[in-house]
Amino acid sequence: MLIAFNKPYGVLSQFTSDGSPNRPLAEFNFPRNVYAIGRLDADSEGLLLLSDEPQWNEKLLHPRNAHEREYWAQVEKIPTPDSLQKLAGGILIQDRKTLPCRAWLLDPQPQAAPRVPPIRFRKSVPDCWIGLELIEGKNRQVRRMTAAIGHPTLRLMRVRIGNFRLDDLPPGKWKALSAAECGKLLA
Repeated sequence: MLIAFNKPYGVLSQFTSDGSPNRPLAEFNFPRNVYAIGRLDADSEGLLLLSDEPQWNEKLLHPRNAHEREYWAQVEKIPTPDSLQKLAGGILIQDRKTLPCRAWLLDPQPQAAPRVPPIRFRKSVPDCWIGLELIEGKNRQVRRMTAAIGHPTLRLMRVRIGNFRLDDLPPGKWKALSAAECGKLLA
């Protein structure tokens, strides 16, 4: 069984509490014996996969399988084409250069559902949404990458893994994937 979950802000990618105010996955009534494949930080949102089949972990997360993950990051200021090219070429973070990726300004800008709590708003600093397509997923990688080019991430959402898109699954809801949807992940 493979499950797609639209993880809201403030939810851990684990079933047990860590003592913080963040909510564990146990509060969302998943079937027994499933676990998260990969993770999203508590302050990140979007597509999180869960399964009771260990082979999904290797198939989807190992970089040699090159499964793309698409993120939308709301960042401070408007990145120049040069800044986006720096992201795409790989950024040195924590003494390691990230793999090349695809980075672009989202056009049109998405109308994401309001987040609770809302992101910080500053009248004097514009923000915008960019897209990033990665085949690796190190801890807080997107946030570190955008900060390295001078555009701190205000909000981060994973919207796609492989060819499977989150689409209209509401935050906090999940669904078991059909065989066809599972096939999209590996296509």
